[in-house]
Amino acid sequence: MTNQQISDTELAAQPAAYWTGVAYEALIAFTRAQQAAHGFTQPQFWLLRNLSENDLSPNGEGKTLPELQQAMSSYLRAEDELPAEAGVLLERGWLSRDTDDRLWITDAGEAARVDLKRHAPEIRAQIHEGIDDVDYVTTLKVLRQMIRNTAPVPA
Repeated sequence: MTNQQISDTELAAQPAAYWTGVAYEALIAFTRAQQAAHGFTQPQFWLLRNLSENDLSPNGEGKTLPELQQAMSSYLRAEDELPAEAGVLLERGWLSRDTDDRLWITDAGEAARVDLKRHAPEIRAQIHEGIDDVDYVTTLKVLRQMIRNTAPVPA
């Protein structure tokens, strides 16, 4: 399917799965390119977030790579190599590793997480340019209804 002008009638007949897939790939590619321009990868940011008691970690406890992999399983991509990404953060001094092979966020890593997080509003603004919040919310409501419509029926 091309980006040619499509009428509303034609759009209504388009497969949602196709367009959600195209949107997903475009949004991930854009977000990752923006993050790379700021010197970090999305998986590196996720590692810091999952280890920070000021973000996704409920207690700030260290975690092993398999534990982190499990915590991020719903949003990691097949090409994401957490051991390599963690290695970069260890070299930067943003993570440390204990004798039980658990990774911990360092003070420098926490400062980096806060600094990296400040780019999120700019990235979101670029993605949402020309889309008002009412249309965005409507789109998400439609997608959520499609998810409910296609959920397995309990036996």
